[in-house]
Amino acid sequence: MSGIFGIVSKKNCADMLLYGIDYHSHMGTEYGGMAVFGKRFYRSIHDISKSQFKSKFFDEYKEMKGRIGIGVISDRDPQPLIIGSKFGTFAIVVAGLIENVEELGSELLKEGETFGEMSHGGMNSVELVAKLITRGRTLLEGIEGVYDRIKGSASILLLKKEGIYAARDRLGRTPLVVGEKNGEYAIATETCSFLNLGFRIKKYLDPGEVIFMGKSGLEEKALGQNKNQICSFLWIYTGYPASSYEGISVELVRERCGRSLAKGDNIKADLVAGVPDSGVGHAIGYAMESGLPYRRPLVKYTPGYGRSYTPPSQEIRDLVATMKLIPVKEVICGNRIVLCEDSIVRGTQLKNFTIKKLKECGAKEVHIRPACPPLMFPCRFALSTRSIDELAARKAIQALEGKEIEDVREYIDQGSKKYKRMVDWIGKELGVTTLKYQKIEDMVEAIGLPREKLCLYCWIGNYDTA
Repeated sequence: MSGIFGIVSKKNCADMLLYGIDYHSHMGTEYGGMAVFGKRFYRSIHDISKSQFKSKFFDEYKEMKGRIGIGVISDRDPQPLIIGSKFGTFAIVVAGLIENVEELGSELLKEGETFGEMSHGGMNSVELVAKLITRGRTLLEGIEGVYDRIKGSASILLLKKEGIYAARDRLGRTPLVVGEKNGEYAIATETCSFLNLGFRIKKYLDPGEVIFMGKSGLEEKALGQNKNQICSFLWIYTGYPASSYEGISVELVRERCGRSLAKGDNIKADLVAGVPDSGVGHAIGYAMESGLPYRRPLVKYTPGYGRSYTPPSQEIRDLVATMKLIPVKEVICGNRIVLCEDSIVRGTQLKNFTIKKLKECGAKEVHIRPACPPLMFPCRFALSTRSIDELAARKAIQALEGKEIEDVREYIDQGSKKYKRMVDWIGKELGVTTLKYQKIEDMVEAIGLPREKLCLYCWIGNYDTA
């Protein structure tokens, strides 16, 4: 998932834009970019896969002069892009994942359209969105037309010299929130980007809603809709602890998840820990509910190491996983440890780096407690796992069945014998003392939204298991 940020200021906005974008650094690891309009458009894009966003832009942003700007931390495509069109010149950033990029791109090519940006051997999805927008009779019609044609998700910020158009994904899978400070406005994926910049949350955009931020303030361009399926993984893993979505705090959801994991868990242990950083809130909740002490047998070496599931190659993911977590032997040795994790995706890093470190430092027992159910399907709406074969649960099913199977409903059913066999297989493969996943109904309750307003695709696919 990418993170986007925009600002309309009464003075030069480049410094606030820089820091606002930087507060989205946990959302992607490939590219960072910012665009400002003053006397002209200023734009810069850098590869941030091996360096931090601020270090790439800290000197460069000082040359950008203007009162309005947008930026992005991107998980795939280089952006922002600057487009010349019948609507005038505009800059654009997009957060989300469009499944049918190549299909739509091929249609436009046949109609005589050209593409100048190629990413990862294919079309840049941000350029595709821009081209679709320019097909509309008006800018608003073009933006709304994007959602009629794409499969997947896309939230959009579009910068013109007059201000910023902002459109939230039609099903709300990716969030957008408006902040206000003394007549200045910001818009962001992550509300944590507002706090230290002095902005207060003014409005959570509804799914499909389009607004314009300019000199006169906020203008409603298209009303949103009640139908919402925001990504549940934002609260469980992707989002920053200080952020909130739909008015619901990430940190408090993680604490409730941990409490839920502890209820009815009758194992005897000496301490509770979380895999840093995203597992920490879950572990604190588990400790509060169970009465076991929260301690830190693993600490994260923050400088230079981002999230280990987002880099594109297994080699880079393994390097990050190896280097970022440092064990504290004095806390580990001889202890029975409950280790709370946000999720188990592939399982390889948990097994080969986290659990291995605990065992090498003398852990007596390791009990793994993921805060969500087993992941069964690759995400269709954001870039994380891209292959079904990568998932730990699917590896277990294939081993148990002796073949790949399409219908996995019995393995999704947390009360079935097949589900229990799958979890036992994963636990043995990881080499842990016990493994117990969160129940999907408990995760939904911890988030606090009605089930129908949450995207649960990566756990249940298109199966209706409610």
